[in-house]
Amino acid sequence: MEESEREAYTEGHAARYPAEYLAGIDLYNAGEFHAAHDAWEERWRDDCGPREKLFLQALIQSAVVFHHIEIGRRGAARRMYRMALEKFARLGAERFMSLDVRDYLTGLARALSWLEAAEDPRDAVQPADFTPPHIQLLPGTDEYD
Repeated sequence: MEESEREAYTEGHAARYPAEYLAGIDLYNAGEFHAAHDAWEERWRDDCGPREKLFLQALIQSAVVFHHIEIGRRGAARRMYRMALEKFARLGAERFMSLDVRDYLTGLARALSWLEAAEDPRDAVQPADFTPPHIQLLPGTDEYD
């Protein structure tokens, strides 16, 4: 079974984590990046703690990267990618809300290497096999603020 065919999270995750977080994962994995942004932003605007806010902001920005690519705004995509990286670095967690952050960042770097390599992102050529990383939560749940 391919990674993209596996369930992104378990019933245990669904019982522990906010519905907006999981909805965002579902939408992101379906390629609905703007809708994923909206779901995560709904939670981000809610009463969540500072680390969760930072984590959600990083996820929101990473989803926006792919939305910008879809609509041909490669310069904005690269800027947003760098902003997401900065948020993940500030979070300083290898795992947060059951997401393997390091693995996700590796997937982002792989997916966006063509964009980062271009001197001018407007000249970047998107590869035919371009695929955003799939979000798959790790077993178990985590405490979060």
